[in-house]
Amino acid sequence: MKKSKEKMGKYKIVSVISIAVFLAIWEICTDILHLAPASMLPSPISVLETFIQKLYDPSPDGATMIEHMAASMEIALIGYVLGALVGIPLAILMGWYENIDMFVRPLFDLLRPIPGIAWIPIFIILFGIGTFSRAVVIFISSFISCVVNTYTGIKQTKQVHLWVGQTFGASNTQLLIRVAIPSALPMIITGLKVALGASWSALVAAELLASTKGLGFMIQQCRGIFRPDVIIAGMIAIGGIGAFLTYLLSLLEKAILKGGRW
Repeated sequence: MKKSKEKMGKYKIVSVISIAVFLAIWEICTDILHLAPASMLPSPISVLETFIQKLYDPSPDGATMIEHMAASMEIALIGYVLGALVGIPLAILMGWYENIDMFVRPLFDLLRPIPGIAWIPIFIILFGIGTFSRAVVIFISSFISCVVNTYTGIKQTKQVHLWVGQTFGASNTQLLIRVAIPSALPMIITGLKVALGASWSALVAAELLASTKGLGFMIQQCRGIFRPDVIIAGMIAIGGIGAFLTYLLSLLEKAILKGGRW
């Protein structure tokens, strides 16, 4: 435990140093050496000032940074949660029941290689530019990640554990609930993490093409008026929110696996 805490403390220190070095190099290249015009590559200080100003100033795209963040997170979480609620149970059934696997897997294998953003044009045609189109794109990205990892986790259930359960008279359903699913929990949570990243990326891509509000929309609008400071501020917001959501999911992972004595 002590070594683990020391390692975590060292990791945090190194992380802070790496970010500080990156910002220092960025500052030197822009404000000191002027390797690129400020209109093309603003300094980190300029981006920070823009980020703070954008929190309460709706110009130049018509909404504040907070409004864009709220719009993006709302759609992302809706699609992500729905994808997990549908994908995880389906993957468990596919991994456990051979007949369901034989019926569903061919269609899933056909759809799996298609990235979520590839669905955007057809959804725009079918549903227009709106919330539903983006939510469905995110749902697909989340759904695929959850299915792949959960299915793998169920299939990797150790046969010896199943034999022990059968020896004590457990039914097929009891083996699924008490043996297979608990053993697959690490993979299921990994799937949730992967799905979170895929959903967040798909959201931003969808907003770049089909939205009237959100971080992707803000970046696209500011590209058209040549505001790289707002674009970079939006990119930082996207990265920060993604990192925060991943951190929350890591806390959930620790609580679940610790509770299950993994």
